[in-house]
Amino acid sequence: MKQLFRRVGLIVSALAVLLVLTACGSGKALSDQNVVTRAKQTNTITWGVKADTKLFGLMDVKDGRIKGFEIDLAKALTKQILGSKGKASFVQVTSQTRISLLNNGNIDAIMATMTITPEREKQVDFSRSYFDAGQSLLVKKGSGIKSVKDLNKKGATVLGVVGSTSVQNMAKAAPKAKVLQLSDYAQAMTALKSGQGQALTTDNGILAGMAVENPGYELVGGSFTKEPYGIAINKGQGEFKGDINKALTQVEKSGEYNRLLKKWFGSVAGFNYKEMER
Repeated sequence: MKQLFRRVGLIVSALAVLLVLTACGSGKALSDQNVVTRAKQTNTITWGVKADTKLFGLMDVKDGRIKGFEIDLAKALTKQILGSKGKASFVQVTSQTRISLLNNGNIDAIMATMTITPEREKQVDFSRSYFDAGQSLLVKKGSGIKSVKDLNKKGATVLGVVGSTSVQNMAKAAPKAKVLQLSDYAQAMTALKSGQGQALTTDNGILAGMAVENPGYELVGGSFTKEPYGIAINKGQGEFKGDINKALTQVEKSGEYNRLLKKWFGSVAGFNYKEMER
Protein backbone atom coordinates (compact mmCIF):
# COMPACT_ATOMS: atom_id res chain seq x y z
CA MET A 1 0.00 0.00 0.00
CA LYS A 2 2.84 2.35 0.91
CA GLN A 3 4.44 1.67 -2.46
CA LEU A 4 1.14 2.46 -4.18
CA PHE A 5 0.86 5.80 -2.37
CA ARG A 6 4.50 6.54 -3.21
CA ARG A 7 3.86 5.85 -6.91
CA VAL A 8 0.73 8.00 -6.90
CA GLY A 9 2.72 10.77 -5.22
CA LEU A 10 5.40 10.61 -7.92
CA ILE A 11 2.77 10.77 -10.67
CA VAL A 12 1.10 13.79 -9.06
CA SER A 13 4.48 15.53 -8.70
CA ALA A 14 5.31 14.86 -12.33
CA LEU A 15 1.95 16.25 -13.45
CA ALA A 16 2.52 19.37 -11.33
CA VAL A 17 5.90 19.95 -12.96
CA LEU A 18 4.34 19.46 -16.40
CA LEU A 19 1.64 22.03 -15.64
CA VAL A 20 4.24 24.56 -14.47
CA LEU A 21 6.28 24.05 -17.62
CA THR A 22 3.19 24.46 -19.78
CA ALA A 23 2.26 27.67 -17.99
CA CYS A 24 5.74 29.00 -18.56
CA GLY A 25 5.59 28.64 -22.34
CA SER A 26 5.50 24.97 -23.19
CA GLY A 27 8.78 24.35 -21.38
CA LYS A 28 10.86 26.14 -24.01
CA ALA A 29 13.96 28.04 -22.98
CA LEU A 30 13.45 31.82 -23.12
CA SER A 31 15.87 32.14 -26.03
CA ASP A 32 13.82 29.59 -28.04
CA GLN A 33 10.43 31.21 -27.48
CA ASN A 34 8.92 33.44 -30.16
CA VAL A 35 9.99 36.94 -29.13
CA VAL A 36 7.11 38.69 -30.91
CA THR A 37 4.49 36.49 -29.22
CA ARG A 38 6.03 37.03 -25.79
CA ALA A 39 6.48 40.77 -26.37
CA LYS A 40 2.82 41.16 -27.31
CA GLN A 41 1.78 39.22 -24.21
CA THR A 42 3.89 41.39 -21.89
CA ASN A 43 3.64 44.56 -24.02
CA THR A 44 7.41 44.88 -23.52
CA ILE A 45 10.62 44.44 -25.51
CA THR A 46 13.80 44.04 -23.47
CA TRP A 47 16.86 45.69 -25.00
CA GLY A 48 20.51 45.11 -24.10
CA VAL A 49 22.23 48.51 -24.14
CA LYS A 50 25.47 50.17 -23.10
CA ALA A 51 25.50 52.33 -19.96
CA ASP A 52 29.05 53.67 -20.23
CA THR A 53 28.98 55.22 -23.70
CA LYS A 54 28.10 58.90 -23.89
CA LEU A 55 25.70 59.88 -26.70
CA PHE A 56 24.68 56.24 -27.28
CA GLY A 57 23.88 54.90 -23.81
CA LEU A 58 25.11 56.42 -20.55
CA MET A 59 23.84 56.00 -17.00
CA ASP A 60 22.60 59.29 -15.52
CA VAL A 61 23.71 59.13 -11.88
CA LYS A 62 21.10 61.73 -10.93
CA ASP A 63 18.09 59.57 -11.70
CA GLY A 64 19.62 56.14 -12.36
CA ARG A 65 18.33 56.00 -15.94
CA ILE A 66 20.31 55.14 -19.09
CA LYS A 67 20.10 57.87 -21.73
CA GLY A 68 21.36 58.26 -25.29
CA PHE A 69 20.66 57.88 -29.00
CA GLU A 70 20.26 54.10 -28.86
CA ILE A 71 17.90 54.35 -25.89
CA ASP A 72 15.62 56.81 -27.69
CA LEU A 73 15.76 54.78 -30.91
CA ALA A 74 14.88 51.57 -29.04
CA LYS A 75 11.84 53.31 -27.52
CA ALA A 76 10.75 54.52 -30.96
CA LEU A 77 11.12 51.04 -32.49
CA THR A 78 9.24 49.46 -29.59
CA LYS A 79 6.23 51.71 -30.16
CA GLN A 80 6.29 50.94 -33.88
CA ILE A 81 6.25 47.21 -33.15
CA LEU A 82 3.88 47.07 -30.14
CA GLY A 83 1.86 50.25 -30.52
CA SER A 84 1.86 53.56 -28.68
CA LYS A 85 1.55 51.90 -25.26
CA GLY A 86 4.43 49.46 -25.89
CA LYS A 87 7.19 49.52 -23.27
CA ALA A 88 10.95 49.33 -23.78
CA SER A 89 12.87 47.71 -20.92
CA PHE A 90 16.65 48.11 -20.69
CA VAL A 91 19.38 45.81 -19.40
CA GLN A 92 22.97 47.03 -19.18
CA VAL A 93 25.46 45.03 -21.29
CA THR A 94 29.13 45.26 -22.21
CA SER A 95 31.01 44.13 -25.31
CA GLN A 96 31.92 40.92 -23.44
CA THR A 97 28.47 40.06 -22.01
CA ARG A 98 25.97 41.11 -24.68
CA ILE A 99 25.89 37.97 -26.84
CA SER A 100 25.72 35.56 -23.89
CA LEU A 101 22.85 37.56 -22.34
CA LEU A 102 21.00 37.40 -25.66
CA ASN A 103 21.64 33.68 -26.16
CA ASN A 104 20.45 32.96 -22.61
CA GLY A 105 17.19 34.83 -23.19
CA ASN A 106 17.88 37.59 -20.65
CA ILE A 107 17.28 40.18 -23.38
CA ASP A 108 15.30 40.19 -26.63
CA ALA A 109 17.69 42.30 -28.70
CA ILE A 110 21.05 44.06 -28.51
CA MET A 111 21.39 47.71 -29.47
CA ALA A 112 24.82 48.49 -28.09
CA THR A 113 27.21 49.98 -30.69
CA MET A 114 27.59 46.48 -32.15
CA THR A 115 29.23 46.30 -35.56
CA ILE A 116 27.82 43.83 -38.08
CA THR A 117 30.61 41.38 -38.96
CA PRO A 118 30.69 37.94 -40.66
CA GLU A 119 32.11 36.40 -37.48
CA ARG A 120 29.29 37.72 -35.31
CA GLU A 121 26.71 36.66 -37.90
CA LYS A 122 27.69 33.08 -37.11
CA GLN A 123 26.35 33.61 -33.58
CA VAL A 124 23.41 35.99 -34.02
CA ASP A 125 21.18 37.56 -36.66
CA PHE A 126 21.32 41.30 -37.38
CA SER A 127 18.84 43.89 -38.51
CA ARG A 128 19.99 46.20 -41.25
CA SER A 129 22.34 48.96 -40.12
CA TYR A 130 20.89 51.74 -37.96
CA PHE A 131 24.12 53.78 -37.60
CA ASP A 132 27.07 53.84 -40.01
CA ALA A 133 30.12 54.48 -37.85
CA GLY A 134 33.81 54.38 -38.71
CA GLN A 135 36.85 53.67 -36.54
CA SER A 136 38.97 56.64 -35.48
CA LEU A 137 41.48 57.77 -32.85
CA LEU A 138 41.23 59.88 -29.70
CA VAL A 139 44.47 61.54 -28.57
CA LYS A 140 45.60 64.26 -26.21
CA LYS A 141 45.65 67.67 -27.88
CA GLY A 142 49.15 68.54 -29.04
CA SER A 143 50.25 64.89 -29.15
CA GLY A 144 51.52 65.21 -32.72
CA ILE A 145 49.55 62.15 -33.80
CA LYS A 146 47.61 62.91 -36.97
CA SER A 147 46.64 59.47 -38.27
CA VAL A 148 46.84 55.75 -37.58
CA LYS A 149 50.10 55.65 -39.59
CA ASP A 150 51.81 57.63 -36.82
CA LEU A 151 51.16 54.73 -34.44
CA ASN A 152 52.58 52.00 -36.66
CA LYS A 153 55.92 51.80 -34.88
CA LYS A 154 57.62 50.00 -32.01
CA GLY A 155 57.03 51.65 -28.65
CA ALA A 156 53.56 52.90 -29.59
CA THR A 157 50.64 51.68 -27.46
CA VAL A 158 47.02 51.94 -28.53
CA LEU A 159 44.17 51.43 -26.07
CA GLY A 160 41.01 49.49 -26.91
CA VAL A 161 38.15 47.59 -25.29
CA VAL A 162 37.89 43.80 -24.96
CA GLY A 163 35.39 42.27 -27.38
CA SER A 164 35.30 45.19 -29.82
CA THR A 165 36.20 44.94 -33.51
CA SER A 166 38.44 48.01 -33.15
CA VAL A 167 41.14 45.93 -31.47
CA GLN A 168 41.27 43.52 -34.41
CA ASN A 169 41.25 46.40 -36.91
CA MET A 170 44.14 48.12 -35.17
CA ALA A 171 46.27 44.99 -35.44
CA LYS A 172 45.84 45.28 -39.22
CA ALA A 173 46.16 49.07 -39.53
CA ALA A 174 49.18 49.44 -37.22
CA PRO A 175 50.72 45.98 -36.76
CA LYS A 176 53.87 47.33 -35.09
CA ALA A 177 51.94 49.00 -32.27
CA LYS A 178 51.06 47.28 -29.02
CA VAL A 179 47.32 47.08 -28.26
CA LEU A 180 46.31 47.25 -24.60
CA GLN A 181 42.75 46.02 -24.00
CA LEU A 182 40.61 47.36 -21.15
CA SER A 183 37.23 46.05 -19.93
CA ASP A 184 35.22 49.19 -20.81
CA TYR A 185 35.52 52.70 -22.24
CA ALA A 186 35.74 54.40 -18.84
CA GLN A 187 38.82 52.35 -17.97
CA ALA A 188 40.28 52.93 -21.43
CA MET A 189 39.89 56.71 -21.02
CA THR A 190 41.51 56.57 -17.58
CA ALA A 191 44.40 54.63 -19.08
CA LEU A 192 44.81 57.25 -21.83
CA LYS A 193 44.87 60.07 -19.27
CA SER A 194 47.46 58.25 -17.17
CA GLY A 195 49.78 57.81 -20.17
CA GLN A 196 49.41 54.04 -20.58
CA GLY A 197 48.90 54.62 -24.30
CA GLN A 198 49.25 57.34 -26.92
CA ALA A 199 45.79 56.88 -28.43
CA LEU A 200 42.42 55.29 -27.75
CA THR A 201 40.68 53.67 -30.69
CA THR A 202 37.06 52.75 -31.33
CA ASP A 203 34.17 54.01 -33.45
CA ASN A 204 34.00 57.74 -34.17
CA GLY A 205 30.58 58.21 -32.59
CA ILE A 206 31.77 56.75 -29.29
CA LEU A 207 34.97 58.82 -29.38
CA ALA A 208 32.94 61.96 -30.10
CA GLY A 209 31.11 61.42 -26.82
CA MET A 210 34.38 60.94 -24.95
CA ALA A 211 35.81 64.12 -26.48
CA VAL A 212 32.78 66.06 -25.22
CA GLU A 213 33.46 64.86 -21.68
CA ASN A 214 37.22 65.42 -21.96
CA PRO A 215 37.97 68.78 -23.66
CA GLY A 216 41.73 68.19 -23.58
CA TYR A 217 41.39 65.37 -26.10
CA GLU A 218 40.46 65.31 -29.78
CA LEU A 219 39.58 63.02 -32.69
CA VAL A 220 42.24 62.70 -35.37
CA GLY A 221 42.84 60.87 -38.62
CA GLY A 222 39.25 60.62 -39.82
CA SER A 223 37.70 57.16 -40.21
CA PHE A 224 39.91 54.32 -41.41
CA THR A 225 37.25 51.56 -41.36
CA LYS A 226 33.51 51.16 -41.90
CA GLU A 227 31.60 50.00 -38.82
CA PRO A 228 27.84 49.60 -39.50
CA TYR A 229 25.90 49.07 -36.26
CA GLY A 230 23.11 46.51 -36.30
CA ILE A 231 20.51 45.26 -33.83
CA ALA A 232 21.39 41.71 -32.84
CA ILE A 233 18.74 39.05 -32.17
CA ASN A 234 18.84 35.30 -31.67
CA LYS A 235 18.81 33.08 -34.73
CA GLY A 236 15.43 31.61 -35.60
CA GLN A 237 13.56 34.83 -34.82
CA GLY A 238 12.73 35.77 -38.40
CA GLU A 239 9.41 37.43 -37.51
CA PHE A 240 11.11 39.66 -34.93
CA LYS A 241 13.89 40.59 -37.36
CA GLY A 242 11.31 41.54 -39.99
CA ASP A 243 9.38 43.66 -37.47
CA ILE A 244 12.55 45.49 -36.41
CA ASN A 245 13.56 46.29 -40.00
CA LYS A 246 10.04 47.47 -40.82
CA ALA A 247 9.94 49.63 -37.69
CA LEU A 248 13.35 51.15 -38.50
CA THR A 249 12.12 52.08 -41.99
CA GLN A 250 9.04 53.74 -40.50
CA VAL A 251 11.11 55.72 -37.99
CA GLU A 252 13.39 56.90 -40.80
CA LYS A 253 10.54 57.89 -43.12
CA SER A 254 8.76 59.85 -40.39
CA GLY A 255 11.83 62.01 -39.78
CA GLU A 256 12.14 60.81 -36.19
CA TYR A 257 15.50 59.16 -36.88
CA ASN A 258 17.04 62.45 -38.06
CA ARG A 259 15.55 64.31 -35.11
CA LEU A 260 17.20 61.87 -32.70
CA LEU A 261 20.46 62.12 -34.62
CA LYS A 262 20.44 65.91 -34.29
CA LYS A 263 19.43 65.74 -30.62
CA TRP A 264 22.43 63.65 -29.64
CA PHE A 265 25.12 64.52 -32.23
CA GLY A 266 24.13 67.95 -33.55
CA SER A 267 26.42 69.95 -31.26
CA VAL A 268 29.44 67.62 -31.16
CA ALA A 269 32.56 69.35 -32.49
CA GLY A 270 34.31 67.43 -35.25
CA PHE A 271 31.33 65.17 -35.94
CA ASN A 272 29.22 65.92 -39.02
CA TYR A 273 25.86 64.39 -38.16
CA LYS A 274 24.44 65.57 -41.50
CA GLU A 275 26.45 62.84 -43.21
CA MET A 276 24.59 60.26 -41.10
CA GLU A 277 21.06 61.42 -41.90
CA ARG A 278 18.61 59.07 -43.64
